[in-house]
Amino acid sequence: MAPKLSNTSADQKHVIAFLKLPASYSSGPKSVDVIETHDALVFLAGEEVFKIKRAVKFEYLDFSTLALRQTICEREFALNKPAAPELYLGVVPITQDTDGTLAIDGSGAPVEWAVHMRRFDQAGLYSHLAQRHKIGTKQILALAAEVANYHNDQAAVAIETGTDRVAAIIEELRSAFDTLAETVDAAQASTFLQAADQELDRIGPILDERARAGLIRRCHGDLHLGNIVQLDGRPVLFDALEFDETLATTDLLYEVAFLVMDLWHQGLRTEANLLLNRYLYETATLDQLEGLQALPLFMALRAAIRAMVTAQRATQLTETTSACSPDIGKYLRDAIDFLAPPPPRLVAVGGLSGTGKSTLAAEIAVHIGAVPGAIHIRSDLERKILFGANETDRLSDACYTAEASAKVYDAVTANAAKVLRSGHSVITDAVFADQDQREKIERVAERLGIPFTGLWLAAPESDLVERVEARRGDASDATADTVRTQLTQPTGLMTWDQIDAGGSVLETVISAELALRTHDALRFDEDYAQEKAAS
Repeated sequence: MAPKLSNTSADQKHVIAFLKLPASYSSGPKSVDVIETHDALVFLAGEEVFKIKRAVKFEYLDFSTLALRQTICEREFALNKPAAPELYLGVVPITQDTDGTLAIDGSGAPVEWAVHMRRFDQAGLYSHLAQRHKIGTKQILALAAEVANYHNDQAAVAIETGTDRVAAIIEELRSAFDTLAETVDAAQASTFLQAADQELDRIGPILDERARAGLIRRCHGDLHLGNIVQLDGRPVLFDALEFDETLATTDLLYEVAFLVMDLWHQGLRTEANLLLNRYLYETATLDQLEGLQALPLFMALRAAIRAMVTAQRATQLTETTSACSPDIGKYLRDAIDFLAPPPPRLVAVGGLSGTGKSTLAAEIAVHIGAVPGAIHIRSDLERKILFGANETDRLSDACYTAEASAKVYDAVTANAAKVLRSGHSVITDAVFADQDQREKIERVAERLGIPFTGLWLAAPESDLVERVEARRGDASDATADTVRTQLTQPTGLMTWDQIDAGGSVLETVISAELALRTHDALRFDEDYAQEKAAS
């Protein structure tokens, strides 16, 4: 007769051994694959998935008793069913009869609890897509929209301070790193913690202001690439943090910072930049631009948490704590780097419709300023926001009057100033055909005492007409007639660096980067320099 199970981690081994057997499942799978994390085990059995919690207790979670694990499984199901109804099927007990026989949802007494899910192709996980560099622009745009919708669906939490929650995270990391001295470099941890303390002191007021503005909500809580899967061509968020409401109730930008950090860590830097920019567009009504001053600390904390979790998992996988994953040090190096951003700068890209301003700005944004690169402020999108239209809705002529355009340029300059005051760099793109418009954006940088670089793109009329006529699903409403009208209007004194945009996108990017390099406006890190040299 099998031994009666208690609530200890040792006794959980019997349940784990049972769930590893194909014969344990009524569906009759040929094999069972197992995914192990520091706090859970996931059994992939045919088309089904059963996830149990480890009988563990950390500083930040307690799964040490059967009752706690049942409660947390039920909470996990309730949280995730709305966002991923096609994945989450229910919560079932692992039972034991009087003769010691184990069963899934049998008639005996529950000895363990499992979240029952439908299996999906692991190749669709965004973490796996990232490893294969298979996350493209469409996936990033869809992901940003999905996260924004998720956040918009959550109610604001009535709270006066955002500082206390961030301070608590830093203290938890400090305590955890003390217990992981054999796997975490003490000097690295100390450098990070000191810098994090200083940054929290600096940005405390903005965190509190964001709390009062309703930007702290019950979020997903664990939104990294491994908890997103592509199903039927769309991103599905799953495995929301279920064990601590305080940890999951957090600043919206702190949640997004996890994805930005994860993409950056995986080497998908352009994608990280695009995700942040697109998320800010999707949540424009929340006006989060000035809150970007919290982004370096938020990304650093996310990287440090990944270092902590990786170290804890390394400790579980070996009887001694001498084995150390190199990823731990990389996460901590990232965290330290995030907390030492370069000063902000402003780059403006102008040119007639069809010169490729938005394409160029999106390409080079990642190489300007702090991680993950400059915030891209695009006049076409600002116009759609101003008039309450969707990105690809065609606006009427009334939205393109001189008065309407003045409001659009006011929005561009105002938002650029907000971002720059946050300490983050900006790249704006608009026609900027009028000298007054160019001087206005230049004065933003002048007033804030930061460097400015202007790029003016030019191409033959035939190229401009061909490009605007070929556009599909774009925010720009420009037509061939728009181009011809613009060509008849004087631009005044042109002081910006002139870029030949008549060739390919790559040729334009190279020319623009050469110009920006002369202004010391590009941030080349070692990895990027190597990539450029190789190409």
